[in-house]
Amino acid sequence: MSELDLDRLRSTVVETARRLQDDIVADRRALHRIPEVGMSLPETAGFVCARLDALGIPWRTCGAVAPELTQRYEELGFPGITASTGIVATIGAGGPCILLRADMDALPIVEENDLPFCSQRDCSHMCGHDAHAAMVLAAARVLKEHEAELPGTVKLMFQPGEELGYGSQTMIDDGLLENPKVDAAFALHVIANAPAGGIVYTPGVTSASLDTIAVRVHGRGGHTSAPQQCIDPLMVVNQIYQAVNLFMTREIDPAASITLSVGTMGGGTVPNALPDTAELKLGMRSFDVEARAHALERLPEIIRAYTEAWRATCDIATFEVPCTVTDPALADELVDALRAVAGTERVTIDAPMPVTEDFAYVSRAVPSMFVQLGAGSVDAAPHHNPHMVLDESVLWMGAAMHAAAAVTWLANR
Repeated sequence: MSELDLDRLRSTVVETARRLQDDIVADRRALHRIPEVGMSLPETAGFVCARLDALGIPWRTCGAVAPELTQRYEELGFPGITASTGIVATIGAGGPCILLRADMDALPIVEENDLPFCSQRDCSHMCGHDAHAAMVLAAARVLKEHEAELPGTVKLMFQPGEELGYGSQTMIDDGLLENPKVDAAFALHVIANAPAGGIVYTPGVTSASLDTIAVRVHGRGGHTSAPQQCIDPLMVVNQIYQAVNLFMTREIDPAASITLSVGTMGGGTVPNALPDTAELKLGMRSFDVEARAHALERLPEIIRAYTEAWRATCDIATFEVPCTVTDPALADELVDALRAVAGTERVTIDAPMPVTEDFAYVSRAVPSMFVQLGAGSVDAAPHHNPHMVLDESVLWMGAAMHAAAAVTWLANR
């Protein structure tokens, strides 16, 4: 495809997405009314599949839940996972292949807005995933209209469980990146407390990793009048608490971007008896790949050493979500597509996001680009807040960016 042909096609898909604004808003509001939490989203997935059917786009369910995953979530205190209702669809044929991602799960937060399309459930889309699904559905509609001009395949990924930090991996485990093989990927996230219409990306590490470690210490309970007959698990978790925090000050470079916090710790029910068990759960976030790897190696060693020193035993459950990485070369290639949507002056580079994004699993497997789309104002309620709202006027831009990124990447192949 010549540069002139690419410019024409890219301009066409952007204008088509703009014309679909009202339809995107309608889909977003429909999804907003039926939020579902976790890996199993039957109503949401049903809505997406019905839209794909109407467009004549083939799809299949995609998501593998191994028993070990259910066990790991239960050990960390979350509900067990029984199913993953991911959807993968394709437009075009053959290689090369670029993937467009939309997450579609909600949060266990009761919405406190006064809107005609508010959630009527005890959960809500206070992170904007309803908008993501609606935008990729619109991009699918645009791309389907130009399917004959696509020199390859666009694969659409509608994923559950992003808020659980593992939804995309369940789809990868079920063949998401194969048949056809995915060569590149693109995703975006609306930002409710960023100026509407601004586009931000970060070459390299784009979001923080999140690693959770849950420790259960097994001691021997008994009466506090005879502590020598007991193995005090509360004392052990207290020493672990101090040790892991001291570790961060002695073995991690102060210049490394990494934090560790113990979010919950305790055990027992009465003041005159030592319990049999006590628990501690910590979370670690980082932008530094090497520092994170060192910490993940050393923390279990330290935890076990302190446990054994006091003749106790312990169970350790870990859950690791890596950093999302934007491939610099891919970003350089796709930035013109973003500028075609928003204008050059509204596309900027900024620092990595302190939050964690499970698109990380995709970006670890194939060259990827992750983008933030401003959908509000700096003084608006942030994500995961019951009062969060989105400026829906930017929804066409999200659809246009997905479509423009796909045609740009395919044309360049």
